[in-house]
Amino acid sequence: MEGNAKNEQIVDVGSVVEAVSADDGDAPLYSLESLCMRCGENGITRFLLTLIPHFRKILLSAFECPHCGERNNEVQFAGEIQPRGCRYTLAIPSGEQKMLNRQVVKSESATIKIPELDFEIPPEAQRGSLSTVEGILMRAGDELQALQEERKKVTPETADAIDQFLVKLRACATGESAITFILDDPAGNSFIENPFAPSSDPSLTIKFYERTPEQQASLGYLVDSTQIEGTRVDVLEGGEAVPTDQVRTEPHGSIGATAGHRAIAQSNSAEMAEALFRYTAPEEVMTFPSTCGACAAKCETRMFVTNIPYFQEVIVMASTCDICGYRNSELKPGGRIPEKGKKITLSVKNVNDLSRDVIKSDTASVKVPELDLELASGTLGGIVTTVEGLITRIGESLERVHGFTFGDSLDENSRSKWIDFKTRLNKLLSLEEAWTLILDDALANSFIAPATDDMKEDKQLAFEEYERSWEQNEELGLNDMDTSSAEVGSAPTNTSKIE
Repeated sequence: MEGNAKNEQIVDVGSVVEAVSADDGDAPLYSLESLCMRCGENGITRFLLTLIPHFRKILLSAFECPHCGERNNEVQFAGEIQPRGCRYTLAIPSGEQKMLNRQVVKSESATIKIPELDFEIPPEAQRGSLSTVEGILMRAGDELQALQEERKKVTPETADAIDQFLVKLRACATGESAITFILDDPAGNSFIENPFAPSSDPSLTIKFYERTPEQQASLGYLVDSTQIEGTRVDVLEGGEAVPTDQVRTEPHGSIGATAGHRAIAQSNSAEMAEALFRYTAPEEVMTFPSTCGACAAKCETRMFVTNIPYFQEVIVMASTCDICGYRNSELKPGGRIPEKGKKITLSVKNVNDLSRDVIKSDTASVKVPELDLELASGTLGGIVTTVEGLITRIGESLERVHGFTFGDSLDENSRSKWIDFKTRLNKLLSLEEAWTLILDDALANSFIAPATDDMKEDKQLAFEEYERSWEQNEELGLNDMDTSSAEVGSAPTNTSKIE
C-alpha cells in the first residue's frame, strides 16, 4: 500500500500543475523510475518545479542510474511562451577567456550557431540546458567525440574530417580563436548573461522578432497549412482566381465611413448612429487578415491613418484574437522617410513632466545620462506611453531580459549594483532630483508632447536635427534603396501640345 501511495504521488498531474502555478516557491520534489538508455535498467529521475527570480518558471529534471552511473540533467520552461522570439549575438574575440564564462540558458526550442565554423547545435541537442558558453562548446565536442571510434571503422574519411573540426571547436572553447556565438530561440525563453547590465554590452546584441508560421508550428501551435505553403487562392464562379489574403478595404463590423454609407442606404438609424459616431476621426478603418502572435490562429488587424498635432501622419494598428483573447496595438510612422534624424531632449523637473505623451518608435534609442542608462534602438519596440510609463517599461524590460542574473548565483558586488540601480531608477519617478530624457531617432519618428500650445515656448523641451551617418543609413537599409523607377512611374505626363 505504501508503494502504491508513492506511485500515486508521482503521477499526480494535478499536484504538478498546482505546483507550477503556485507563487510560494515551496514546490515538492518528485521522483520517478525511468529507463536508462545506456544499460537498459531502471534509474531515478527527479523533478523540481521552481521559479528563477524575475526570469521564468522552470522544471529541473535530473536522472541517475545506480547500475551504470549514467547521469544527465535538463531544464524545461513551465511558464508561457513569450510573444516574440529572441536572438542573442555574442562576439567573442580571441584571448577573451572571461567571455566564455557567461551563463547561457538554452531552451528546448533554441538553436546555437557558430558562423565561423559553419556549426549549428539544433534544438534537440543539449535541449533545456543551463551552462556557460565554454560548457556548451565543450559538451558539443564531447558528443561528437563519443562515436569517433565507430566512425573510424565505417567511414575513416568522415572521422578524419570530424577530428580536424574538433581541433577548431576546442580552440574556440578555450578562447584561442575568435567566434560569434548566436543563440536563436523562437519561444523567447533563452538567455545570455550581460555582466555589464543594466549598461549596454558592446559585444552582445539582442533582437526580438515575430515568429514565422513554421516556427509557430514547431512550438506546438495550431497553424493552418495554407499559412506555411503560401497564399491560398479561391476561385470565383466566373473562374477568376482571387487570393484570400488581399487587404479588404471594407471595415470590420460597423466601423468606418463605408459602414456609415451602408447604414444610411438601408435606413437603419441605430446602426447609422453607431457607425457614424463611434469614432471622431473621419478616416476609414481598413481591415486585413493576419495571424495571432500568441496562438497563431487567424485574426483581423484594423488600421487607420491619422495626424498627431506637432508631429506627423501616423498609422494606428490594432489586432484582437477571438480565439485566445490576445490583443495588441502598434503605431507606425506614415509618409516619406525624413532626410535627417532627430534628437529630442526633455528636462524632467515636475510631476506634470511625467504625464507628457511619448511616442517612441522602434528605431529610437533612449538615454538617461544621470543613470548612465542607454537602450539601443529596437529595445521595447514602438510604443505610445508617457514619460512615467516609459521609465516603468524600461525597469520591467531590464528585469525580464537580465533578470536571470538576479538569482542566488549572483555575487554580492553585482547584487548591490543592481539594487542601487533599481533604487536610482525609482527615484526618477519620485522626482527627488531633476533628470534628462533623450530620444535619439535616426528616422525622426519619435515625439515628446510639449507642455505649451507653442512648442517654442517650452523651455524644457529641445529638438535637434542631424545628418545620418553612413552606418546608420546602412543599418536602416537606405544606402541600397533605389526609388528612381518609382519616381519615373509617378511623374506626371503632359501630352498636350503647347503652342
